[in-house]
Amino acid sequence: MKTSIIALAASMAAPPAMAQDTAPSGAETGRSGDIIVTATPTTAEATAAIMRTPGGVDIVPDAAFKNTPVQHIKDILNYVPGVITQTRMGDDARVSIRGSGLSRAYGIRGISVLIDGVPMNTSDGLFDFFEIDPSAYRYVEIYRGGNALRYGSNALGGAINLVTSTGRDTAPLDARIDSGSFGYIKGQASTGGIMGDLDYFATVSAQSNKGYRDHSNGNAIRGNFNVGYRFSPNAETRFYVTGATTNQHIPGEVSKTSALTSRRVANPVWVAQDQQRNVDSLRVSNKTRFSFGDTALEVGAFYNWRHVDHPIFQYIDFTVDDYGAFARIVDDRSIGGTRNRLIVGTSVHNGKIDTNQYVNIAATKGALTASMIDRSRNLSFYAEDSLFILPKLSLVAGAQYLDAVRDRRDRFLSNGDQSGRKHFSLWSPKVGTLWDIAPGTQAFANISRSAEVPSYDANVITAVDLRPQRATTFEIGTRGHSGVVGWDISLYNSIIHDELQCLTTGPFSTCSISNAGRTIHQGIEAGLTGAIPVSASGDKLMLHAAYTYSDFTFDDDPNYGSNELPGIPKHYLRAELLYKHFTGVYAGPNVEWAAGHYFADNANTLTVDPYVLLNLKAGFDAGKHWSVYVEGRNLTDKRYIATVAVAGVASADSELFNPGTGRAAFGGVRVTW
Repeated sequence: MKTSIIALAASMAAPPAMAQDTAPSGAETGRSGDIIVTATPTTAEATAAIMRTPGGVDIVPDAAFKNTPVQHIKDILNYVPGVITQTRMGDDARVSIRGSGLSRAYGIRGISVLIDGVPMNTSDGLFDFFEIDPSAYRYVEIYRGGNALRYGSNALGGAINLVTSTGRDTAPLDARIDSGSFGYIKGQASTGGIMGDLDYFATVSAQSNKGYRDHSNGNAIRGNFNVGYRFSPNAETRFYVTGATTNQHIPGEVSKTSALTSRRVANPVWVAQDQQRNVDSLRVSNKTRFSFGDTALEVGAFYNWRHVDHPIFQYIDFTVDDYGAFARIVDDRSIGGTRNRLIVGTSVHNGKIDTNQYVNIAATKGALTASMIDRSRNLSFYAEDSLFILPKLSLVAGAQYLDAVRDRRDRFLSNGDQSGRKHFSLWSPKVGTLWDIAPGTQAFANISRSAEVPSYDANVITAVDLRPQRATTFEIGTRGHSGVVGWDISLYNSIIHDELQCLTTGPFSTCSISNAGRTIHQGIEAGLTGAIPVSASGDKLMLHAAYTYSDFTFDDDPNYGSNELPGIPKHYLRAELLYKHFTGVYAGPNVEWAAGHYFADNANTLTVDPYVLLNLKAGFDAGKHWSVYVEGRNLTDKRYIATVAVAGVASADSELFNPGTGRAAFGGVRVTW
């Protein structure tokens, strides 16, 4: 039996109190951060609310990524501890939080992704980050693990909420153009304004990229629009429209030797099949919020449409139609002299996937090989209550119930009727405590359950023994700041039953989904920030660091014993040190360090080598109407593996690897009026 990292480090749960004259930026200083009248809270309001979570959470403001050549979600999540983002090709990236979707080389599993609090995942749980415009958001919320209950999420990895601007917090014009290595160019412009009680915001971007590897060129156009109306100081409604069209060639995984010695060469079979991923999507939603004294009510509805034209090992053509509604009540009041904060919510997320699959003949449709309609129904209820037994100490208890149905109707019957229906009923409770030790310093602990239903690409209908993944997670931690130093530390231990693994079984097919036995995910998530004055004129040294320790293993598995789970490095560090001159000039290095070998297969026969990437950024931003920035990435031209497709048992010739990008430079100019 594996020793829990929580037991080894329990003494770290309550660090010594540190005096602080003022609360840190965004920290809760009262109850205004809990009851939000506007449908889209400000960064400060959102930070105050998220800091009432007794577990690992983060907010990344746009100041952290807007003045950079941000290409994909990795540029937003770089310095969030506990989050590992591995690039694949173009603007596609694989994201794992606490080992979520650990073995999946494509798509996102185990993380609920939302935009302005509205689900972006398909109704069966999948999502692709290439659909988002990473330069379009005002801030991004990250809820690790069971800490995402406020959005009704009970996934192992938690939730990521992308929040767009409104006309009340944006400039009339914000425009930028970026360019760089491998034919990359991107332009973006946004506008917004207020007309009495009505406000609006719109942003659009277009980009093109020839790609580092052969057969990896792509392009994208993305847009976000919202319009809000305030009926009164206590009522507001807002409509959102998000659209994207992305086209991407796929170079394919190759052997480890090829990835390190011929890293720009695509897999020749992928080239011959002209493998691509072309997606058009449209999302429409509404959120309306009311305030009634100590109580706030939010209701909303959404419709998500996606068409995916996807010639890979076969030519897959499918359309997604998803719809849903949600309601959430936050009640924050004093009961008998004791503060109590109650959150109750419900959501419906239903939809269908209409799929036709053909023989792929160089990106043209051959004979039909499969045809089906997959329907998903998800109904959830959740509640979370925070009782302040002392002014600075709260006890938190909550639970989520998920009722899910997966129903397939097979329209291609020559291989036998593949139709079927499965029903899942899952409970996920949570308890925790949050202690405000001193102004700007918190300690927390929680125990939570999570559950994940297999998606349709897991053959959830035809796989007789495929079961939902369930986990129990124990977590302790502390966050805050003292003087010029801030910290964020969480230690967790997840005991997982029936972990869903997406194992690559052949060179020319999607992965095969199966349940592992009992597995253990445990680790340390540590973030550090600093703003150190170095001159009387206002010059500063700015430090950002995020360290993630991931100790993931099988637990007495009949096939793999106590082997390490493959897919991500055990030690992962991102660190940056910037010198910021009072005039607005800044420059400094940053590193990405994946220390130690990790494995590409469950059998632990094929390793992925450690690497260190040295990067450099510089720019000018006086906080006025324009800024300029430049970045050099992988300056030593290190040869390394960026992403691995996991196998059960691999050999030296297994084609599982995506090489990392070589030396590159990017820059841009941003204008704001």
